Amino acid sequence: MLPAMIERDLAPKLRAAARCFPAVTLTGPRQSGKSTLCRMVFPKLAYANLEAPDVRTFAATDPRRFLAQFEKGAIIDEIQRVSDLTSYLQGIIDDNPLHGRWILTGSQSLTMMQSVSQSLAGRTAVLHLLPLARSEALRFSKHPESLDEVLFTGGYPRILDQGLEPSEWLASYVRTYVERDVRLVSNIGDLAVFQRFVQLCASRTAQLLRASNKTS
Repeated sequence: MLPAMIERDLAPKLRAAARCFPAVTLTGPRQSGKSTLCRMVFPKLAYANLEAPDVRTFAATDPRRFLAQFEKGAIIDEIQRVSDLTSYLQGIIDDNPLHGRWILTGSQSLTMMQSVSQSLAGRTAVLHLLPLARSEALRFSKHPESLDEVLFTGGYPRILDQGLEPSEWLASYVRTYVERDVRLVSNIGDLAVFQRFVQLCASRTAQLLRASNKTS
C-alpha cells in the first residue's frame, strides 16, 4: 500500500518525459520518494522492486523472461541492483519504441547512470528527485513552521508523512547509508573513518568551500 503522499513538483516533468521517450530514468537519494511518485503518476503500469531477493534473482538469472512478463511495460525499482537489465531493455525498446512504457528508478546514481548511459542513451529521459522542497513540505497537514524546525526536520517525505522523530530517523538513515550503500558503490575499508568524514561535511553545510581550511 502506498503512503499518503502529496503532489511532487517533479510530477509534471515526469509525465511530459514519458510522452517523449520510451523510458524514463528517475534517480535520487534513497527515501526521497521516487517509488511513490512513479506509482502515483503511472498507476496502470506493473511494478517490480529489485530490492526483493526473489525478484532480483529472477531478473538476474533470466532477464529475458523477467522482462517478457511486462507486455505493457513496468516501473522497475532500484534498477542498479541488476545493472545488466538495461542491456536487455535496449533491444526491447528498439523493437517497440512506444513512449512511456518503462520507468526506471535507482538510488545509486553513479552505478546506475553508468549502465543507463551505455545501454539506453537516446532512449531514456533522465530526471533527478531530491527530498522535499519547502513548497512541497507545506502541502503536508503537519509541517515545520519555524526556520529551526525546517532545518532540524529535513526534507525526507517519510518523516512528515508519518510524523516521525527526525533525529532518530535521520540517524538510522545515515547508518544504513554508510553501512550498506557506500560499500556497494566503493570499497571503503574503515566505515568509522568514512562516517567521520560525512559528519565533517555536514558541519560545513551552507559555508563557502575553502580547500586551505583545516578541520580537526
